[in-house]
Amino acid sequence: MSAALLLTGDPGCGKTTLLRRAVARVAGPTGGFYTEEIRASGVRQGFAMVTFDGARGILAHRSIPGPPRVGAYGVDRAALDAIGTASIRRALEGASLIVIDEIGPMEMTSPAFCQVVLDALEGDIPILGTIVKRSRPFSDQIKARPGVELITVTRANREWLVAPILDRLRAAGLTLTQ
Repeated sequence: MSAALLLTGDPGCGKTTLLRRAVARVAGPTGGFYTEEIRASGVRQGFAMVTFDGARGILAHRSIPGPPRVGAYGVDRAALDAIGTASIRRALEGASLIVIDEIGPMEMTSPAFCQVVLDALEGDIPILGTIVKRSRPFSDQIKARPGVELITVTRANREWLVAPILDRLRAAGLTLTQ
C-alpha cells in the first residue's frame, strides 16, 4: 500500500495552494491533477482540472445543467473521467508522486474516479492529495485506511505546513529541489 498524505480543511483554507507549493519542490515526474477556481467578475463560477502533463478541462460550472449537481455547480463527469481520472491512471504507470486534488463531492460522483483512487492507494507510489473535511461514505473510507495520514489545514497554519509536508514526502523516498 502506498503512503498517502491528504490535506483536509474548510473550503478556501488553502489546501490546493499548499499542495501546489509542495509539488513544485518534487524533483521526479509528478502525475495526477489539481483544481483551479473559475471566476468571473470576482464570483466563483466553477472549477477547472489541470493535469501535470498539460491537459485542462472544466470539472464543474454553474452553467452545466447536470445531473449530477453539487450545490450550485453541474459536474461534467465525462470531462472528470477523461482528464482527472485518466491523469491518475497515467500516473500509476510511472510517476514518482500522484497528486489528487481533490477527493470531494464533485469527484465522487464518478465511479471510475473512486476506483482509480482505490487503485492508487493499493499501489506503491506516494500520494499527495486533498480530501473533503465533511463526512461522506467514500471519503470516510479513504480517511480510515491504513497508510493514510490526514493533515488539517487552516488559515492560521497553512503558511508553516509546507515544511512538514516536504519532510513527509522526503521520508516517502521522493527527491526534492531546493
